[in-house]
Amino acid sequence: MTDNVLTADLDEIDRLINGCTLCTLGSKRTMAVPGNGSRTSDLMFIGEGPGYYEDQQGLPFVGRAGQLLNEMLATIGLRREDVFVTNMIKCRAPNNRDPLPIEIRSCGPYLDRQIELIAPKVIVTLGRYSTAKFFPDEPIGKLRGTPANWNGITIYPMYHPAAALRNSTIRGALERDFLKLPSLLEVTPAPTPATPSPPPPAAPHPPQHSRIHI
Repeated sequence: MTDNVLTADLDEIDRLINGCTLCTLGSKRTMAVPGNGSRTSDLMFIGEGPGYYEDQQGLPFVGRAGQLLNEMLATIGLRREDVFVTNMIKCRAPNNRDPLPIEIRSCGPYLDRQIELIAPKVIVTLGRYSTAKFFPDEPIGKLRGTPANWNGITIYPMYHPAAALRNSTIRGALERDFLKLPSLLEVTPAPTPATPSPPPPAAPHPPQHSRIHI
């Protein structure tokens, strides 16, 4: 399986996840939940794992926590289809219990390949389990709201929307953290040369501006 994942494209990753039996969750799921959204996005969200509604539909964050995520995205002018959303584990754990280490390890190669192929500028980790993938020795309460570099990608920890639904203080922190996201996605301008360069020859056509995916 590992060799297949290392060379798989995103469609093949979805197929591998949908047929996965590497841990016991594979035999208990209704549907696997590989992730969805823009595959060229600069912004990726990683949660913990599917819940009941996700297990029924095969899509991430479609319950109440997903509705709140959509609301938070709207506050910064984004829609769900503008970003890529996935989870640490790709199948629902019984009774929505915390994921076990073996389950996280089993799903790890899938997530790593998704990150490699999508190559986002910013990864928002929602909650302690996805934050621990990148920073295992620090609590989410200390890290949230503070961007950090990981292999050239900005990791931006936030509280999980499900926790925000239960706690108004956490919700306020989540709202404030979301408002910082647009600045993290901006492209840093190239430094101005110390001496002017000779003007380039006139181009036959107007220059084309590249688009930034978010």
